[in-house]
Amino acid sequence: MFLLLQVTTAFLACVTFALSLAHALELPGKLRLDKETYCAMQTIYYPGFTVGGFAEVLSVIAAAALLLMTPTQSAAFPWTLIGLLGLLATDAIYWILTHPVNNFWLRGQNLGAWGSRFFNISPLREDESDQVGEEVWQRLRDRWEYSHVLRALLSAAGLLSLVVAVSPK
Repeated sequence: MFLLLQVTTAFLACVTFALSLAHALELPGKLRLDKETYCAMQTIYYPGFTVGGFAEVLSVIAAAALLLMTPTQSAAFPWTLIGLLGLLATDAIYWILTHPVNNFWLRGQNLGAWGSRFFNISPLREDESDQVGEEVWQRLRDRWEYSHVLRALLSAAGLLSLVVAVSPK
C-alpha cells in the first residue's frame, strides 16, 4: 500500500510538472504573438489542461498522505515535506497569479455551467471591458506566462524532492 502511494504521488507530481513545463517552454514563441493571435491561442488550452489540472490537486493530497505515512525520523521525511511544499506553492501560484487572468482569455467562450463557475472564482476588475488597452493586455499576458515559469520551477523542486524521498536508499 505504501509503495502504491509513493508511485501514485510521484506520477501525479510528474503530471503537475509536465503541465507547467509545457506552458513555460512556450513562452519565447508566445511573446512574439500579437494580441488577437495570442488570445485566440489561449482558448485552445483549457479543455485538456483543465482535465490535467485535477492531477495538481490530487498531487497535493497524495503528497500530504505520503508525508503522514512516512516516519518522521526517516531520511525520506524531509524530502517528502519539501516535495509537498513545492506542490502546494505550485498550486498557490496558480490561484494567486494565473487563475484570475484566465477570465480575460476565456471571455465570450461557451464553458458550460461547471466551467463558468470554476473560471469565474476570482475575476480581475481591470479586464471587465472587451476593449482592454495594449498595456493592460501585455501585463495580463506577462503575469500569466511568467506565473507558469515560476510554477514549472516550483513543481520541478516538488517532483525532484519526492523522487529522492521515494528512491530506495
